[in-house]
Amino acid sequence: QVQLVESGGGSVQAGGSLRLSCAASGWTYSNNCMGWFRQAPGKEREGVATIDSDFSTSYVDSVKGRFTISKDNAKKTLYLQLNSLKPEDTGMYYCAAASCRRVRAGNPLIKSAYNYWGQGTQVTVSS
Repeated sequence: QVQLVESGGGSVQAGGSLRLSCAASGWTYSNNCMGWFRQAPGKEREGVATIDSDFSTSYVDSVKGRFTISKDNAKKTLYLQLNSLKPEDTGMYYCAAASCRRVRAGNPLIKSAYNYWGQGTQVTVSS
């Protein structure tokens, strides 16, 4: 059973930073693709950043240059470094995972590419 547990969310002022973590268990971590998604109240869940098993990454345009996705295969942990935060970055951040075969078949930044999800961690940015 795959389990994903996020941590690291919090409340910060605009311009601040946070580091989110996602601890994974129950599967062969290094051979799979993972991503971070976020959902603001009343909005659809959107892809923020993804990382392939070969460590290649992709980002939604609104976070390029500010957010960095990374992973540590030995620790089975996915990270998202959030810098220069803006109020519009506020939302619940979710960790997602799936086989790379599944993710590579389409757009890695859409939620249907992933079949495993964590419970989320809240990020709130005030102006």
